[in-house]
Amino acid sequence: MQERETNKSLVHFQLTLDEANLIFKALGQMPFSEVYELIGKLNEQANQQLQSPNK
Repeated sequence: MQERETNKSLVHFQLTLDEANLIFKALGQMPFSEVYELIGKLNEQANQQLQSPNK
């Protein structure tokens, strides 16, 4: 099996809360072993932004 190259460049998106929830819903339909780290990372960033009154 060919291993994917990883690109460490960062990408920033601006989404509404509804759009972000739709992404979480879509990721929830994928195999957990493929997306759990991504879900955790997105969730952590979303929580930080929603708790910060300055953002």
